[in-house]
Amino acid sequence: MVFNSLTFVVFFACVLVLHNLPLGWTTKKINLLVASYLFYAAWNPPFVVLLWISTVVDWWAAKKLVNAESPHSRRAWMLLSVVVNLGMLGYFKYGGFLMENFAALMQSLGVAYQPPKLDIVLPVGISFYTFATLSYTLDVYLRRSKPASHFLDYALFVTFFPHLVAGPIMRPTELVPQFEHPHRASANQLRFGLALMTLGLFQKIVLADGFLAPAAEAVYDAPGAAPGALDAWLGTLAFSGQIFCDFAGYSTTAIGAAMCLGFAMPDNFRFPYAAVGFSDFWRRWHITLSAWLRDYLYIPLGGNRHGAARTYFALMATMLLGGLWHGASWTFVVWGGLHGLYLAAERALRSRFAGYTPGPVALLGLGLLTYALVNITWVFFRADGFGKAWSVLRGMFGGNAGAEPILGTADLTMVAVIVIGIVIAHWLMRRRTLEAMLARRHPVPLAAGLGLMAFSIAAAQGAGNAFIYFQF
Repeated sequence: MVFNSLTFVVFFACVLVLHNLPLGWTTKKINLLVASYLFYAAWNPPFVVLLWISTVVDWWAAKKLVNAESPHSRRAWMLLSVVVNLGMLGYFKYGGFLMENFAALMQSLGVAYQPPKLDIVLPVGISFYTFATLSYTLDVYLRRSKPASHFLDYALFVTFFPHLVAGPIMRPTELVPQFEHPHRASANQLRFGLALMTLGLFQKIVLADGFLAPAAEAVYDAPGAAPGALDAWLGTLAFSGQIFCDFAGYSTTAIGAAMCLGFAMPDNFRFPYAAVGFSDFWRRWHITLSAWLRDYLYIPLGGNRHGAARTYFALMATMLLGGLWHGASWTFVVWGGLHGLYLAAERALRSRFAGYTPGPVALLGLGLLTYALVNITWVFFRADGFGKAWSVLRGMFGGNAGAEPILGTADLTMVAVIVIGIVIAHWLMRRRTLEAMLARRHPVPLAAGLGLMAFSIAAAQGAGNAFIYFQF
């Protein structure tokens, strides 16, 4: 079930009604748990079993390691959780990828090896709920938090439908305490939540799917077409806007849906195309994943506590694994590696020019440079292979001279206007929050803007396209 469907509208209306009936809190939590399983089962019912396995294993592992009498026992229960979760993730997401690369390695060594055809179906959202459940066991093991008091609260944390399939990646300490006591949205929370859902769906249905996706697809999915400089740049810029509007649209809708039920979830995006530098970008883009990688990969790998060489190693390893988390393809690894190189270069430059403070013009220039370099990484994220990636990059830097035009004037103009509008909006909001803007006391313009968005959503009559991050 996707947010941008009539099925979800009916589903969410039923959930809201049930949640606001005069029922006991335990009954309401059971209703939310059942609704969340139904939400997930709408894709492929058998994969609910994976949710149950992950939930039960991590619940018992956390309980057992707390009561373990020796450090070895504690470590064994923690490793059980890690092995089960990463084992399921590894098989379903990376099984085919590993088999293909093993076969290629054997062939390079002169061994004729034909791997079996696995035909593995990737469960929706497995990367997201695996990281969420792993954080529970690891936090308990590291004594950062205590186990949940009730299994129902923990099971609801794992399966809570707003964040289940594409984030934000929640920590138990952020959501479990909210399930311990009755929550019901106030009138202001309901209005604010519906406003966020409207904004998120407008970003997805109208901007991402309606205006930007066709241009990106024309450049990246055209077989054999080598784009010229203008097409390569505009196609990539279209994808940069599409993936932001798609993923930020999902997160905004999810946060709004949770708020309509009385629950708070953390921001996942904070105007990332206004970033100045790449550490700033990752503080603004997919914030919950950035925090997860920092706390459970970068810091355990040494962080910045053991000298420059160890820091650069930790940065690169974290970003390479972060790239692989996004997809079982070497293009995603390259995407992560480029961000690792950017972060390492930025760290070296900051150390070299420690006393430099950019003025307004230099700050804007650095922001545009950051955005341009981010777009170069998006080429590897979007391309279906290195051949297409190199073709687009050659076009971006003038290497495909004489290429036939792909995008028409209307498409080029539309993409330019929308992307420039997104970047300007991000820059104007870079020191503000969306919550503060929506809370400003200008009800008439705000209502008019939201009404126009709602009308655009209805007029677009989207096809219910899945969100991009569902494939991860």
